[in-house]
Amino acid sequence: MKIAVEGCAHGELENIYDTVQLLEEKEGIKIDLLMCCGDFQSSRNEEDLKCMAVPPKYSKICTFYKYYTGEKEAPILTIFIGGNHEASNYLQELPYGGWVAPNIYYMGYASVINIAGLKIAGLSGIYKSRDYMKGHFENAPFDENTKRSVYHIRNLEVFRLKQLSGPLDIFLSHDWPNGVYRYGNINQLLKKKPFFQEDIESNQLGSKPCEDLLHQLKPKYWFAAHLHCKFAALVPHEDGCVTKFLALDKCLPKRKFLQIVDIPHDENSKIQISYDLEWLTILYLTNHLLSVKNVSTFMPGPGGSERHEFTPNEDEKQHILTKFSGDLAVPKNFEKSVPGFSANNTPKKMKNIKQPEAKLNPQTVLFCETLSIDDPICLVSEANGTNISLTIDQSFNDQNTIDSFINDTVEVDISTSSIESTPSKMLSALSLPDPKSEMVDDFESDAKDNTEEELDTCSQSSGDIGVLVSVEKKKCDSPVTKKFKRRNAELYTNDEK
Repeated sequence: MKIAVEGCAHGELENIYDTVQLLEEKEGIKIDLLMCCGDFQSSRNEEDLKCMAVPPKYSKICTFYKYYTGEKEAPILTIFIGGNHEASNYLQELPYGGWVAPNIYYMGYASVINIAGLKIAGLSGIYKSRDYMKGHFENAPFDENTKRSVYHIRNLEVFRLKQLSGPLDIFLSHDWPNGVYRYGNINQLLKKKPFFQEDIESNQLGSKPCEDLLHQLKPKYWFAAHLHCKFAALVPHEDGCVTKFLALDKCLPKRKFLQIVDIPHDENSKIQISYDLEWLTILYLTNHLLSVKNVSTFMPGPGGSERHEFTPNEDEKQHILTKFSGDLAVPKNFEKSVPGFSANNTPKKMKNIKQPEAKLNPQTVLFCETLSIDDPICLVSEANGTNISLTIDQSFNDQNTIDSFINDTVEVDISTSSIESTPSKMLSALSLPDPKSEMVDDFESDAKDNTEEELDTCSQSSGDIGVLVSVEKKKCDSPVTKKFKRRNAELYTNDEK
């Protein structure tokens, strides 16, 4: 199976799909799956933007709404995990995963799914020690604190992932696992990101819970993003197996944000998403551990009177399989719950827009009823003494029938790294130059290469890493002066590192 792995999407979904399609045409390949490692920004409208913890200059609608409304159709099955730049109110409706748009699937707080025989796990959010032990107490509308704590990972999800047994093919996270830099070319990393030096010396670069999961689950591949650079590593484990780690950049011109990997799969199975039976059983067995309180909550451990190991046995899994009538295929039951953004409408002034109230999502309602587990939003609403609604937007966008659309190009202000989308005359404005071959033996070449040039072109690799794509930046209408400064300084200097 040919899989395109994206680093931080930052809302540039249309440009990502355009790049994938151009790559398919140039290389004569068919990509089966797109995986995004967070900062997806599934903003449906201006109200969703008010639920994102980003500086005002990054609070832009971008292009996800086109796929939500049906103006465009996702050309490839897409799965993603959440990061720290998300429309958290929307994603909070899908704590166990679900479709955010047709053919675009969010993996929830944490989950495991199967696609054509590949077992894929994911963990959304970033690690922050002060919130790690707490329950999922946040509820829209958020204040400035909960707007951030809502995307901090919790010990419950990590505890659940630790109950998994058997081989795991792929793990997706936004954070890097702590210490993963030891297994790649650290000198090359510091050359690109010299301000990582202090965090590396203090052993603070990366997530401790992700480090635990890396060494316990030992997936064949681990993909991450967040730190806005490409970095590869080979992580050995005590039993002799190796995890191939790869972090990617964000979607910007001349940045290494997209990678193709070719992983063997069950060729007799359809490329579709199915629930993982073991994961469903773990969710069921640990439902009583779900907390929605803003206090520290401890997971059970050895020495206590209650059960502390929840790796399910065959009878427990069979019980869950019966609940799903033997069919683990994820239903394609996406429904719009709010109106989407329309470029034809007069833009709203952000200062006049209020955050939306929390809503139930029919996908989560069905999932929780089938599995007999709780929806965190319901529990929070009950605890707060508020009512919560289940709404479906029955309106349809006439643009569903439009045969062709104007595509966007990306212009970059180098001094700020911000993205501005403007109409282009033709798709060729985003086109790539002819491929240039750069042969490497295998994944280890990326992990140990002493020098690595920024690529302005599409390069072909013969090993596992596959094809790397960087969108070429066209000439700007006005000149810009390059300032050598720390990119995305807010990411590293504020509280959400």
